[in-house]
Amino acid sequence: MKNSFIAQLKIIGINPFVYIPEEILNEIFERSGRNKSPIPVKGTVNDKEFRQNLMKYMGEWRLYINLTMLKNSPKRIGEIIEVFVEYDDSDRIISIHPKLEKMIKESPMASENFEKLSRSRRLELIRYINNLKTEESINRNIKKILSHLKGETDFFGKTIK
Repeated sequence: MKNSFIAQLKIIGINPFVYIPEEILNEIFERSGRNKSPIPVKGTVNDKEFRQNLMKYMGEWRLYINLTMLKNSPKRIGEIIEVFVEYDDSDRIISIHPKLEKMIKESPMASENFEKLSRSRRLELIRYINNLKTEESINRNIKKILSHLKGETDFFGKTIK
């Protein structure tokens, strides 16, 4: 199958990854119309589907293999895995939870600090709330985020500067 390859799982720092063969990389560049990271991709690792970003680090393009893509991936370094990867042109916009948005908008300080956060940090907070299951935990954590955005507390060890 086109865009399929086998690769040895490697590690850099604590991050398992595989290199993408040049011909597949070039096809992804062509389809995406870009050659700067991150590039959204989708595919399979050992027949398990994933959505991920292709990243360039230290001059090399890498597909990082996280735990949801490959169980126990950090313990499987050196293993040969089957990979299929292609450009993902699907919409990846993540909506902010309405309660979180309302609470932020009601506080000028929280709103200003939220806008000052890096895009990735804003998405981290939005995803965190969106992944909670109960109304109780959503409400409790929205209050924590609001307190964080007002500079009163840290949130996951991070403070507002």
